[in-house]
Amino acid sequence: MNPDKKLVTIVVEATPHEWPKGEISYDEVVALEVPGHSPESQTTYSVMYERGLGNKPAGSLYPGASVKVKEGMVFHVSETGQS
Repeated sequence: MNPDKKLVTIVVEATPHEWPKGEISYDEVVALEVPGHSPESQTTYSVMYERGLGNKPAGSLYPGASVKVKEGMVFHVSETGQS
C-alpha cells in the first residue's frame, strides 16, 4: 500500500473498513461484505450508498461502476438473486 495514500473509514453493512482515499468499485464493496465473492458469481447484489461527496451524496452502484469515497461514507449491500 502506498504510505502517502490517505485512508478513510467507510462503513459497509455496519462494519467499518479502512479504504484508500479515491474510488471504490461495485465489486470491491461487495467483496468487503461477502468475502470470496467473485465478479463471475451468479449471485448479484444491490449496492446503495449514502453520505457521499457533494453533488452525489446518495445513489446506487452497479457492476462496472465506481464512486469516490469520503470519510464516514455508508454502503448497503443486499443479495438480489440470480443475474
